[in-house]
Amino acid sequence: MKIVVLCGGISPERDVSLSTGAQVAKALCKKGHRVALVDSAADIDKVSDDLFKSDLGGVSALIGDTAPDIGALMERGEYFGRNVIEVCRAADVVFTAMHGGAGEDGSLQAAFDLLGIKYTGSGHKGCAVSMDKVVTKRIMAPVKGVSMPRGVALNRGDFDGNELSYTDEVLKEVGLPMVIKPAGGGSSVGVSIVREEAELLPAIELALSYEPKAVAEEYIKGREFSVGVLGGRALPPIEIKPKSGFYDYKNKYQSGMTDEICPADIPEEVAEEMKAAAVKVHEELGLSAYSRTDFILADEGGVYALEANTLPGMTAMSLLPQEAKAVGIGFPELCQIIVNESLNKYDKD
Repeated sequence: MKIVVLCGGISPERDVSLSTGAQVAKALCKKGHRVALVDSAADIDKVSDDLFKSDLGGVSALIGDTAPDIGALMERGEYFGRNVIEVCRAADVVFTAMHGGAGEDGSLQAAFDLLGIKYTGSGHKGCAVSMDKVVTKRIMAPVKGVSMPRGVALNRGDFDGNELSYTDEVLKEVGLPMVIKPAGGGSSVGVSIVREEAELLPAIELALSYEPKAVAEEYIKGREFSVGVLGGRALPPIEIKPKSGFYDYKNKYQSGMTDEICPADIPEEVAEEMKAAAVKVHEELGLSAYSRTDFILADEGGVYALEANTLPGMTAMSLLPQEAKAVGIGFPELCQIIVNESLNKYDKD
């Protein structure tokens, strides 16, 4: 097949996406496909069949220890670079290696649906609801078998000019310690753990500097896990153990900062509970092909789902590939399965 691997973009997770795209593109070449690695924000001078390569072994993309400055790209005022859509039209399918922003919130998927371009991953509705942590909480609240931390929505419009009264209300509703995070972001960008009252105002300001909406939720002390769903079936849970601090941007993407254990060293019944919850989240949010849900196993007992990822990272250090490897699925094969499962939804339609 001719496959476009679309990555980059103009979200704070741009660097992660570029790394995902490079590794996916090389893997798909190994599976015998002709692949065009395309940065959605970059201009392409000429659309031709020569853009699709059978070997991209020399391609690489490194991730820094802080989120990139994307101001210059955003100032351009256009999401797609010149001829990007035309190259996507020329492919049999687009592997969406995007993270954050319009690439993951359903906007890109909706555009492709309107244009008749086939792509990997979930459709625009599933992406939209999963990207919004406030909406995800509302959908999952009544679902039996899935518990989520108690939390409240934060809105920039209500916050600006009412900072002191607003923080007082959040303290009353959630209590300390708590986690503050942008409602639609990923890769832990803009996330803070607030342990003292003096830390709350800066944490809310940071989260709302990324987006107009954020979430404040109770901090649950415990062990961190993630569970991928591939083709409707859960993969083994992976435990995430940062060597210092929490699982922030630096600990996620810098080598040696975090220990990741898969299969996780937990009782079988706990693993099965997480796997069942991950599948329920996947189904209730209307996701397809693949997803990944993050969990906390509380020190005091109980499994809590934190959020769903519709386009999990596919870098060398990413969690989903490690989970797949634990059941004998190598990286190239994982990429191929994602393509196959994604195309199935078009066959059903």
